[in-house]
Amino acid sequence: MTARTVVAAATLFAAVSAAHAQGVTGSVDAGQKKAEMCIGCHGIPGYQNSFPEIHKVPKISGQSDKYIVSSLVAYKKGERKHPSMRGIAASLSEQDMADLAVFYASQVGKAPAETPRAASVATAALIEKGACASCHGANFAKPIDPTYPKLAGQHADYLFVALKAYTVEGNNVVGRSNGIMAGIAKQFKPAEMREMAKYLGSLEGDLQVVPQSRFR
Repeated sequence: MTARTVVAAATLFAAVSAAHAQGVTGSVDAGQKKAEMCIGCHGIPGYQNSFPEIHKVPKISGQSDKYIVSSLVAYKKGERKHPSMRGIAASLSEQDMADLAVFYASQVGKAPAETPRAASVATAALIEKGACASCHGANFAKPIDPTYPKLAGQHADYLFVALKAYTVEGNNVVGRSNGIMAGIAKQFKPAEMREMAKYLGSLEGDLQVVPQSRFR
């Protein structure tokens, strides 16, 4: 899959996603109250998930509200198959998703670097092959569309597990269905995915984990 093909497909996907995302406005205050179901994993620094393998749960504070909604919708539809997230997403209304999304999007960390730290020659070649910057931005923190995730500073082990999930087929509890990302991910061996994830996770970004008390 060439970089040009990726951009064209991503632009079409973004237009479709935007069309489906219109009409619901979120509330930060409402989202804060509803986030009690989320803080047990996403509000604990260093918290790890053990399925399908041990990895840190993703940083969601600082992601765009549209990306958070699109990921929750994907879990609800079964396009993302993580069992616990599917169960949570299935219980959420469009309004719930919108409220949670704007709450977490409001927790932006420090501004990311405009120019990312240079990768090694081998890693840079992998990033170029995957055309990562074509969708996720030149500094991997300003995606071309807000329904795409920021990658810079995300937990490297989570990025690896997420990337690998796009290569899984025919499994009811593991995997992610996305034609664009599947085509990209299937170009790489696991060791190459891990190398890319390590680099992207090492970059400065505005994603963070905001510790929150269960007792509010």
